[in-house]
Amino acid sequence: MLDYAQARRLMVDCQLRTFDVTDIAVLDAFDAVPRERFVPRGQEDFAYVDRAVPLGGDRRVLPAPMLLARMIQSLALKPGARVLDVGTGYGYGAALMAELGAVVTALESDPALAGAARERLDAKAEVVEGPLPAGAPGKAPFDAILVEGRVEVRPQGLLDQLADGGRLVCVLGKDRAAKATLFVRAGDAFGARPLFDAALPGLPAFAVETGFAF
Repeated sequence: MLDYAQARRLMVDCQLRTFDVTDIAVLDAFDAVPRERFVPRGQEDFAYVDRAVPLGGDRRVLPAPMLLARMIQSLALKPGARVLDVGTGYGYGAALMAELGAVVTALESDPALAGAARERLDAKAEVVEGPLPAGAPGKAPFDAILVEGRVEVRPQGLLDQLADGGRLVCVLGKDRAAKATLFVRAGDAFGARPLFDAALPGLPAFAVETGFAF
């Protein structure tokens, strides 16, 4: 049987530290939260492989450790920060941010995934169901928003739920041209900065609508 504690340590030392993850609190969170709990049953031994893990649903995945760690690191979370985890899946990202001391709302549109997240998070975060682009306006404003999937369009509905100075990170773009992108709110303006190339399956709710060709 795989030693999951040792696998977590190897993930931190051999994947995260070698991929520009330098925030000690983030590294400690990844070492503390059992990633194997947040994958479908029977897939536990694949939890620490350096790749995304399919979760079922509409091409939904648990992002690869390196990608997720750098995205969370870019949010610069402080204890008590109000965070929205969009497309939480089984809740791993939400659990990591709760471990960092954030107050997390985990948003999921798929009822089966939302149920799986509630089961695994054990009240570490509040799981709410609803359309992902709509966010959670009743819980806003948020200091940080993590989008766990690729978006083809600027997620303005989510950006509007950021507090002044708040940060949103997502993978933005199409296919191989996609980049992890950080948005920062300043009043009514939003700055955007590409961070690094990244690959994730697209979230259909954030896809560009294609017109008919005549």
